[in-house]
Amino acid sequence: MSSSGKAAVTGVGLISPLGKGVAENFKGVIEGRSGISLHDERSEVPECLKYFGRVEGLDKLEGVPAKVAGQTRFLNRGSMLGFEAAREAIDNSGLELSCVPRERRSLFIASGDFTNLGYEFIHPALREVTRHSTENIDLCALNKATLDRVNPFFLLESINNNLFSFLSASFEFMGPNTSLASLSPLGGNALELACGRILCGEADVALAVGCGSWVNEVPMYELEGLGILSKCKRGGRSFRPLDRSRDGFIPGEGGAAILVENAESAKKRGAPILAMINGFGNCIELPHGKGLSVPELISKRCIESALEQGSFEPGDLAFICPHGSGTRKGDRSELQSIAEVLGKSSESVRVCALKPYTGHMGAASDLAEVIIGIKALMEGVVPGTLNFCRAESGFEDLGISSSNQQATGKSFISVSYGIFGQSSSVLVETL
Repeated sequence: MSSSGKAAVTGVGLISPLGKGVAENFKGVIEGRSGISLHDERSEVPECLKYFGRVEGLDKLEGVPAKVAGQTRFLNRGSMLGFEAAREAIDNSGLELSCVPRERRSLFIASGDFTNLGYEFIHPALREVTRHSTENIDLCALNKATLDRVNPFFLLESINNNLFSFLSASFEFMGPNTSLASLSPLGGNALELACGRILCGEADVALAVGCGSWVNEVPMYELEGLGILSKCKRGGRSFRPLDRSRDGFIPGEGGAAILVENAESAKKRGAPILAMINGFGNCIELPHGKGLSVPELISKRCIESALEQGSFEPGDLAFICPHGSGTRKGDRSELQSIAEVLGKSSESVRVCALKPYTGHMGAASDLAEVIIGIKALMEGVVPGTLNFCRAESGFEDLGISSSNQQATGKSFISVSYGIFGQSSSVLVETL
């Protein structure tokens, strides 16, 4: 297809429980490794809270400009992960930022970070005053202890746009920008905004970043309360999306970033063009009934919208990467959506879910899956769905496999959905 008027991916960055950097993460996926492991052996803790995907070795950020180095102490966990991914994406693009006017550099950050939901920063003051008893608390003493023991900058760490000003200042992205805060489809939304600024001529380069940490006790208890976490009866291998024995997901943390430029401009500067972004789909499907029910066809319309925008047919795809949260209703709704979109093309188009390699990383997951998908098609392979054994009745004909398969095309769709029916999809074509 012609690259005229398209957004080209020229840089990618990724950090996850599988490792630091795109190369290490892709190697882990192809080797069938998982970053999910046991982190709590206490007998009183439910099994579903003992397993998660955590990034190791992130004690200090690298490549922070001297002018903002003092501000790193204000960053929360998710923001540190997002910065690492953004720095790699910029470095790998070969782009000399000084050659791009600051007001022509666009930035969109998707944050689904739950780092400070536990309010751990106030616990020392509470312990000092209560001495493990909540009766007859001396409020004056508590106020004084809080002033003495609590970091006064905790508010900066807890806001959803924690990374935004730091990353903007670090690389002087002063063009069209915003910070998004919500759940899973956010990374794709940020990428769509980034591509939009490129295609309408408002920016020369645009960076989309997704980051978040879902591995802290309070959000994990909340996710358990919603009934969407795996019971982890098989330990770290319990995350089994698309499998008939699935029972929910295992959380993780990470950061992912994609740098896009106008395709023609990227070619002129000799940029390493990795892929073209050819279309997006964003829809809301209303669930039947009350509560957190999942619509019957959660992602059908958003997949069709992306295909229509890119002038693609379903059979043009090498694979579809669904959200794959591993919940009973969610996966069934996605599989039914895919089956109806593909029709007879289901014989040639593969289906793979990537979250069990890292755990569900919130706003970082959908961008991470786009990155892994790009790397996979560049190598002519469709990654296997980790821990998959047997398809649910009615979906045996869909091309799901636990093993890596040969790719038969150069394009794929990555899908993400969130609670209450929000869904998004990204259509990507490698060169």
